[in-house]
Amino acid sequence: MTAVAGEQRSDVVSGALTGGLFGALAIGLVTALTVGVLGATGGIRSGTESSTTTTTATASTAAPAAPANAAPVALAPAKALGTKSIARPASSVAPALSRSVPATVRVDLETQEVVAEIEKGATYSYWTFNGTIPGPMVRVRVGDTVELHMKNSATSILPHSIDLHAVNGPGGGAGATQTNPGKETMVTFKALNPGLYVYHCATAPIPMHIANGMYGLILVEPEGGLPPVDREFYVMQGELYTNARLGITGHHDFDAIKMDLEEPDYVLFNGKTGSLTGEAAMTAKVGERVRIYFGVGGFLPSSLHLIGEIFDRVYPEGAVGSSPNANVQTTLVPAGGATMVEFTLDVPGTYLLVDHALPRAINKGAVAQLVVTGPADATIYSGTGSGH
Repeated sequence: MTAVAGEQRSDVVSGALTGGLFGALAIGLVTALTVGVLGATGGIRSGTESSTTTTTATASTAAPAAPANAAPVALAPAKALGTKSIARPASSVAPALSRSVPATVRVDLETQEVVAEIEKGATYSYWTFNGTIPGPMVRVRVGDTVELHMKNSATSILPHSIDLHAVNGPGGGAGATQTNPGKETMVTFKALNPGLYVYHCATAPIPMHIANGMYGLILVEPEGGLPPVDREFYVMQGELYTNARLGITGHHDFDAIKMDLEEPDYVLFNGKTGSLTGEAAMTAKVGERVRIYFGVGGFLPSSLHLIGEIFDRVYPEGAVGSSPNANVQTTLVPAGGATMVEFTLDVPGTYLLVDHALPRAINKGAVAQLVVTGPADATIYSGTGSGH
């Protein structure tokens, strides 16, 4: 058996503090992001009372709007951190496979409930695979037999499991991997279909486990593998449903009513606002071919768009073994779905990867930076390189 390339079993997060049954979730004020990345928008909302106080709300009725002068929520103090950052770097991609024949591949995952900072002074009790959002990218080949070992950290409060959309079998592995804290389970499956697939926790209440951060991607490469590219990146979109609006410091809690109404306060790439910007931005050079593995771990579809570039190839719905679409401006990725996009960079500058349902990007955090260096070419573009 071989370990998945490039992925080691994470240590249990030292001192991880776990919340109660509903955990806690949040994201920080996007001031730095909107000023440094998207420019001042004036669209940041002030803190308002949680929708959990509205006992008559149903999935068919909108939550009542808070008064413009509503007092900010008084949150509990921020908790001690169990990890430096919850966001998995976009460059954390499982390496390409060099073999041409099927193999038995061992995959080790550990579910961890960990307190992380979503902005300075704001914390949340995330539920994760291997301590990050998204969880590790798993990479196998058509015909491989996957032996998946799932451990639940002894510091966890709740049982967890995994449903892999790449599995042909009832529950996608969920029934075999219901794992109590401190225990380990194992399931095997054969990778029959090439594609890019989502995996997520499937322990009741399933939506809550997913919303708290329990999702990732598994790539099943087709026979012959994928064409080589210069750069690969791993990005997933999800939502946070919290009991406070943007910019409220303290420890945030999960809001079940907002989730049921599908009205998130934050729509994010890799788990937090600004997770793939600044020093954490994706980087590339002029002339390089870039591939992004992108998935939606949450409940809202994504209108994926790279401002200032065109996707040369798009493999819709993660169908990497099929013929791609060409010259695509924006591609729709459904909830629980994925896509693979490729493009070649022509001129330098800072590009923005966004959900083109733009309030999600500008006001809620669904934005990443791709910083490209190299020689300019005024015959292609004569404008500035700063983007928005």
